[in-house]
Amino acid sequence: MPLAEIEISNHSSVLPDAIVAFLREADLRVSQFLENNPRRATGFVPSDFKTVYHALQAITSANLASGSSLCEWGSGFGVVASLASMLEFMACGIEIDQDLVDASRRLADDFGLSVEFAQGSFIPSGAESLAEEAYVDNNASYSWLITDAEDGYEELQRGLEDFDVVFAYPWPGEDYLISSLFEEYAAEGALLLTYDYPETVRLRRKVCESSDNE
Repeated sequence: MPLAEIEISNHSSVLPDAIVAFLREADLRVSQFLENNPRRATGFVPSDFKTVYHALQAITSANLASGSSLCEWGSGFGVVASLASMLEFMACGIEIDQDLVDASRRLADDFGLSVEFAQGSFIPSGAESLAEEAYVDNNASYSWLITDAEDGYEELQRGLEDFDVVFAYPWPGEDYLISSLFEEYAAEGALLLTYDYPETVRLRRKVCESSDNE
């Protein structure tokens, strides 16, 4: 099933005070983490959280999602999943780095947010060959491509097909694999929201071949 592009408003409304306070603390913790772990800084690059928040807000305002479940792929500090929770999504994140999983849980807990984080790979079980094929075909280098890691969905007790929205921040050249995984394993009607540097987002929906583009 192909992915249909959906236009969403780029209008940046004023952020609620609760979001401002949360993002201020999140930015502080991310900065401290990068200062204390300089060798890992190149493997962890956060998106512009305000831009992503406005995109999530646009999705909820226009009722674009078929449901309220959201999964953040490569969740890092879990900021996007936490923002989604603040917009009343049932949110979770999958992250390969246990230190980042622990940090994301602390951040969410400190703000009283109901977000679940799992340590493992967001590549669905059985999709390893697809991921490796995309790696070879595109002559790309996926920093997070670890196909022998534990399946993060198992810890969440949910599959990719159970989520209405998936968020990802692809590295340059990685969008092909992100879209291929989503197109193959996500449920029909699900939304894929990706952050594209600098400060832009892209929203796509998985549709039937016969469906008209949004």
